[in-house]
Amino acid sequence: MGDRHEERKLKGRGTASRPEGRFEAARRERFDDGWLLDEESTPSPKTTLQVDQARSIISRNQSPDLPFTQTINPYRGCEHGCIYCFARPSHAYLNLSPGLDFETRLFYKPDAAALLEAELRKPGYRCETISLGANTDPYQPVERELKITRSLLEVMVRFRHPVGIVTKGAALLERDLDLLGDLARDGLVNVALSITTLRPELKRTLEPRAASGASRLRALKMLADAGVPTTVLYSPVIPFVNDAELEAILGAAREAGARQASYGMLRLPHEVKDLFREWLDTHVPLKAAHVLSLVEQMRGGRLNDPRFGTRMKGEGAYVQVIEQRFRIACRRLGYAGRGLPSLRCDAFRVPETSGHQLALAL
Repeated sequence: MGDRHEERKLKGRGTASRPEGRFEAARRERFDDGWLLDEESTPSPKTTLQVDQARSIISRNQSPDLPFTQTINPYRGCEHGCIYCFARPSHAYLNLSPGLDFETRLFYKPDAAALLEAELRKPGYRCETISLGANTDPYQPVERELKITRSLLEVMVRFRHPVGIVTKGAALLERDLDLLGDLARDGLVNVALSITTLRPELKRTLEPRAASGASRLRALKMLADAGVPTTVLYSPVIPFVNDAELEAILGAAREAGARQASYGMLRLPHEVKDLFREWLDTHVPLKAAHVLSLVEQMRGGRLNDPRFGTRMKGEGAYVQVIEQRFRIACRRLGYAGRGLPSLRCDAFRVPETSGHQLALAL
């Protein structure tokens, strides 16, 4: 038989594994009898879509680690297939695998725009920035056909509602440039492009169906030229894998027009740590032990630290070096600020419905 690590590779997918979620009662163990006829051995598993019958669309959080309290996720699961994605464990709540299921069995919310409008029209609604893409990417490939993110932006435009977007997408941002430009004129939008690597060979295995680093830089320039405020997110920083690219990514993004910058350290919650360990064994086996050792050093001796205040940043000598390099690079490159900028809320308005009687002019 061939190298066992080769069996873990699927073209265009972040993982070939389908480990059970932590809430499942039964455990399955893969056994190779020499036939390799199971679903995981197929060269290109198809993406399937299923309707998510949501009753509300805005999720709220009180996390001190996040700069926003309101989020919308048009999709569950993400076809980009980023092996390190902290959202993978969310598929366990659906009794699906955080592995291959997360990137091939997607759920979408067809009534997202109607649900958003209904929530914004509630008398007690208080306008605060809504983040699109806090969990899974609003501009993943299926958005091209489903256009759910675009429908949400159309509601934001009509209500003059502030929105922040976090994405690895590129081409679809150009499709929505008319809406983004409209919001930008009133200080109502910021687009954060996440760039993990500029090396095509690393991107192909680390985040196989996301846009290339070069494409994301072109999207940054397009948005900046159109007057849309942009932020570069150098995230996640993966020890001994992409950490050498910090200055190059920040420099290329600044040249493309990014105004602000931020970064995030690798997080490996729940099932993600085993999937990432498998990715290391498959793609960079000689580095695997060193990478995991550095992750443990910045996570208090474990592969994940869920505590507020440290889960995004990490701690220890390695993290301090990254922070120092980031500060020096931002200062040298002339970034206007760190993190995501605040957006206006005073422009919010509830437009009249088509059947609403206009007030009589005196």
